[in-house]
Amino acid sequence: MSNTRPLLAAIAALVLASGAAAAASQNEQTILLETIRANRKALVAVNLQLSEEEAGKFWPLYDKYQKEISAVGDRVVALIDDYTKSFHDLSNDKAAKLMEDYLAAEAERIQVRRTYLPEFLKILPGRTVARLYQIENKMDAVLRYDLAAAIPVVEEKPAPAK
Repeated sequence: MSNTRPLLAAIAALVLASGAAAAASQNEQTILLETIRANRKALVAVNLQLSEEEAGKFWPLYDKYQKEISAVGDRVVALIDDYTKSFHDLSNDKAAKLMEDYLAAEAERIQVRRTYLPEFLKILPGRTVARLYQIENKMDAVLRYDLAAAIPVVEEKPAPAK
């Protein structure tokens, strides 16, 4: 039997949790982000089905990887928070700065993934590592989709002062 159903069910749970994050307080958002991160690890565990030997080598490396990826994600969340607080009267300079910071964070996210690829390949077969990255990408896509719905688009011109 395929592991697709548990993956889809877990991703659906992540969507519901992240959707609630948009309306939650900062403290509640932190708790939800931690819940999502814990679910992410469980989802990977269910879908990789590692041997005991592989798991012993993989999980410490994965935890280190997630710590670095999460730090980048936290920076992106802070940028989004900054943006949503000021998007109505966002200056051109602030908009440009936010985009520079966002693109820098995305470049760092890619660099972390690139850095860990050979490390994962040292302990897992290539197909398993490909599956890991696919699972990570699917979870990220779902979370990004949900997050995008909560982020207002920059208005063409700033709202007039009242």
